[in-house]
Amino acid sequence: MLTSMADRDDPREHLRRFIRRSLDRNQPAGRFAGPRCEASEDSVMKSVNPYIGPRDRMIIEQLAAKGVRDERVLDAMRHVAREAFVPEELREAAYADQPLPLGEGQTISQPYIVGAMTEALGLEGGENVLEIGTGSGYAAAVLAHIARVVHSIERIPALARRARETLRRLGYDRVEVIEGDGSLGWRPAAPYDAIVATAEGPCIPPSLRAQLKPGGRLVMPVEDAACGQALVRLVRGTDGEDHVESIQPVRFVPLIGAEGWPDEDAWLAKMRADAGESFSRESYR
Repeated sequence: MLTSMADRDDPREHLRRFIRRSLDRNQPAGRFAGPRCEASEDSVMKSVNPYIGPRDRMIIEQLAAKGVRDERVLDAMRHVAREAFVPEELREAAYADQPLPLGEGQTISQPYIVGAMTEALGLEGGENVLEIGTGSGYAAAVLAHIARVVHSIERIPALARRARETLRRLGYDRVEVIEGDGSLGWRPAAPYDAIVATAEGPCIPPSLRAQLKPGGRLVMPVEDAACGQALVRLVRGTDGEDHVESIQPVRFVPLIGAEGWPDEDAWLAKMRADAGESFSRESYR
């Protein structure tokens, strides 16, 4: 489980560790190398960038305190300027503990969910990663701080274009944004070390499983009879047997495509049938 180490140490110590290793906070987002800043930890914490304080509080209160322990993930999310990926009128809420609307009926996920899903992939650096559902491009930027390359598929052209422009402007040249049906994966760059899907499917799409390397990990939300939706992790077995585990209940928008839901109307009908009057489309991120 993602929270299995939650009580082992003080989350602030995680922050202190990776601040010591990387004090140059003011380098442009997406630039992975630069001169070391000769500054004290206190001066770094009091940076003139108004988003640094909220970003650090996000790391401590929303990620480490809730069980995200992988320092690669914490460090990546400390470096990515989340405010650059949300609509300008919502930037003051960029580090709030909630999803935010992007338009086109889509959202940027709650920071904890981004951290938990990234941690579940078990990235160590150097991986070839596929992301299903680019959205704003924020999660792809987080992945790019750890992985060698990220291929991200977005079915909504307007979101794909906007994410591509934002990532390019911020220097994330390790991310390729593709317009298309994410439920079918992206065969030209397969096989992948890891695949993450940010939309819920009725099951794990066979095409995604087939594009994983043996030992590769896939993390995505799927329909679950007990809780509606569950975040699951599949590890592709080297002997043909996969290991699948449920991580936690979640609420995501539908994965629309040939190996997902046929359209949002079909997904809405299923959700309403299961939840009855308690169903609210706005509660799905």
